[in-house]
Amino acid sequence: MGILKIENLSLTLNGKKILNGLSIDFTEGNVHAIVGPNGAGKSTLASIIMGLDGYRDFEGDILLKGHSVKTDRVDARGKKGITLAWQEPARYEGLTVRDFLKAASTDKSEKAFVNALSLVGLSPEQYLSRAVDKTLSGGERKKIELASILVMNPAVVLLDEPDSGIDVESLTKIFNAIQILKKKGTTVILITHSLTVLNKAEYAYLMCCGEIIDSGPIKKIRPYFENRCMICPHKNEPGDDT
Repeated sequence: MGILKIENLSLTLNGKKILNGLSIDFTEGNVHAIVGPNGAGKSTLASIIMGLDGYRDFEGDILLKGHSVKTDRVDARGKKGITLAWQEPARYEGLTVRDFLKAASTDKSEKAFVNALSLVGLSPEQYLSRAVDKTLSGGERKKIELASILVMNPAVVLLDEPDSGIDVESLTKIFNAIQILKKKGTTVILITHSLTVLNKAEYAYLMCCGEIIDSGPIKKIRPYFENRCMICPHKNEPGDDT
């Protein structure tokens, strides 16, 4: 059994079946990717795993280290070691980067904050006292959120479109941070439709129309990006990734 197990998970929203009988076993300390077209249900799956409001009335179960977290709310799942980095990170008016990192960190030392910011490519001298607000770009907020995950040392982290709004140099820093998390024993789950991001994983699951239609080492899934589609029993209807 892996560290995080999804058992026969299904979700219906507004009368529409979004996820249909998903079962996934994420192994501890590895980098996984969940890939598929827009509308496949990738971000919905991440929201369910994190326990977000509006995504908790589902069938099936979610097991963390063999124990169900189905009834746990977001804060309880966070305390047990699950965290989600948003595609569009939140802003926190009046909260400095230092305080934001301190709230997440298991190590409250200034050295830990300095090291984490440096690892994601941000100058500690320039950013520790800045507010996590609209004065920061989306890319800067994404790096700060990743720095908070580095000091958090979670058991499982979901990264939703980690390359969104990020330049090539910054993306290299983010990929380095992912490897650091892996070395610490964190299970990393990448939600993506990017071949570049997929290549940083070890194992991948291909979703289409709310179901897992293929899985395996990334070399098995990579042809999806070359062909833009794989043979499956569904008629795909492109739309927003729900």
